[in-house]
Formats: sequence, C-alpha cells, structure tokens
Amino acid sequence: MSGILVFAEQREGKLKRSVLECLALARAVGAGAPVHAVLLGGGTASAALPAIASELGRHGASMVHLSDDASLAQPQAEGCVAQLAAACAAVGPELVLFSASAMGRDLAPRLAARLGAPFVSECLAFARSDGGYTARKAMYGGKVFANLEVAAADGGAPVVATIKPGAHSTSGAVEASGAPAAEDVTPLAVVATEVRARVTAVTQSGAAGVDLQEADIVVSGGRGLKGPEHFPLVEALAASLGAAVGASRAIVDAGWVPHHYQVGQTGVSVNPKLYIACGISGAIQHLAGMRSSGCIVAINKDPEAPIFKAADYGLVGDLFEILPLLTEEVRKVKESS
Repeated sequence: MSGILVFAEQREGKLKRSVLECLALARAVGAGAPVHAVLLGGGTASAALPAIASELGRHGASMVHLSDDASLAQPQAEGCVAQLAAACAAVGPELVLFSASAMGRDLAPRLAARLGAPFVSECLAFARSDGGYTARKAMYGGKVFANLEVAAADGGAPVVATIKPGAHSTSGAVEASGAPAAEDVTPLAVVATEVRARVTAVTQSGAAGVDLQEADIVVSGGRGLKGPEHFPLVEALAASLGAAVGASRAIVDAGWVPHHYQVGQTGVSVNPKLYIACGISGAIQHLAGMRSSGCIVAINKDPEAPIFKAADYGLVGDLFEILPLLTEEVRKVKESS
C-alpha cells in the first residue's frame, strides 16, 4: 500500500475549496508519498472536468482518476461509491480523505463499510503516528477534544477519514509553476451497479445561494439581535456584500435559524477572507469555527465581549443602528463603482 487518495468534490463544474485543504493535508501527512485524486462528474459538468483535473494537479495531486459519466451528473451515492472503490482497487492507498461536506459525510462511511476499512469523521487535525494515524476531533458538543489512534485494518484496507472544512490550511496546496502534475489522468471505467435511489435536483440554501463553507465573505448573527425578527438585518448586509450568512450556536439552539447556518465547533468551520460577527459575544465554541478567517470584524455593544480579542477590527455600539447604515453604505459604493 502506498499513497493517499483524495475525493475531489465538484459542484456544477467548480471544485470545492475544501478539496484543496484535503490536498494540503495529504501532502503534509504523506511526506512525499504520491497523492491521487478521484474526480467524478457528468452532464453539464463534463466540459469543466479537464480544467478541474489540471487545477488538482497544480495543487499537489500527482495523478487524477477521472470518471465522466452522465449517471454522475447529480451526486448519487451508490454510483459514486462504486467508482471510489474501483479507484482504491487500482491505487491501493493507505489513506482516503474526504471533506466533511454533506456529500463527503454521505460517501465516506459507505466506502469504509464496503472496503471493511477503519473510519474516523469530522477530524480537526490528522497526523501520522507510529501505529497509523492520530485524528483530533471534538466530542460532547464541543466540550472536549479527543485524540484518536487509527490503525490500518487487517487485509490491506485503507484508513478512511473526513476532514472538517475550514479546519486545515490550504498553504500546503500552493499552486505549482509550469505544467500541472496531473498530466496522467486515468479514466475510471463506468462501474455497473444497482442504483436504488437517484437525485433528481439539488437546491442551494442560504442567502443568495452562497455556500457558507466556500464563501469569501461571511456575515453572522448572534444573540445580540434579541429576536429572530431582527435576523433580516444580517441577511441584508450579507446580500449587499454578496456574502454567506452564518449564525452562533445560541440562536440556532433557540430556533431562530436552521442548523446549517451554525458557525462553530459543532457547526461549520469557515475561513473566509472577511468575517463579520454581529451581536456575537465570542464563546470558545464559536471562535473555534471562524478564528482562521483572514480578517475578523466584530460589532457588539459590550466593549468587554470576548469576540473583540479575536477581532482585527471592532465596532462598539448598537447593531440596530450600525447594520442598516453599513448595508446602505455598501450599496452606495457598489452603485457608484
């Protein structure tokens, strides 16, 4: 067994940014071992697959295994797992990495069960150890962290793991100069499988259809909004910036917004270029999910709120006055440009 296999998730012909995090982690953990990527798609995404394969090569994949089939036009678990199993049989990897996206959380345990492989999910960190690998993850609602020792299974099955998006830097997947490393693209043969369920459509949730984990700008609201009727202030600012909308655990637990809005240790980890926290005090659970953001702006009426210690810029004041003014100014700038 040699090398690491990364599932290169794409959506509508665009590579998910969290895949670059997995590639960077694979390069760090592999210490020179070949990094393989599996790219699946079809339908309207077919034309974009060669460009995505080149992008994977530029970011560290030594080989891309490609399956371009119409049956994969929409994410379809049984067909995707069959293709992934075929790639594992061809490569013989010691480790298979997925992003802990909705699709990754669906496919990874299915693949592990099919291969009889050990599986660990939602990893915040992942490193090689004497007995195999050490995975770090949050447990008990983010109250504690556990370091799990994961050893390879008997019979040669790889370790399968999902990596929480935003928890790992992409610095190890810096673009290489010159020709991409993924010139050798090995097509995966279409695997005949009995498909019992088919995805007919995928609907994007969130403001303006912006993916929280992929967004360059995130605007999040917290308990300082005082009630769900005021959450549109956050959504309006996000819409003006073309940003994704997030939330603290407190207002998710209170039922103000759905769980998929939650940024934090037990929600989504994000690393946008700009993160704006509105009425969020800055509990450890929330900070763990957004601390790696490029620039953090905090808006809170409490000058002693912990969020200001993590912020690059802070606005102390009434968010009910600040957010509408900020939204209006952003719109004016955009209209004049």
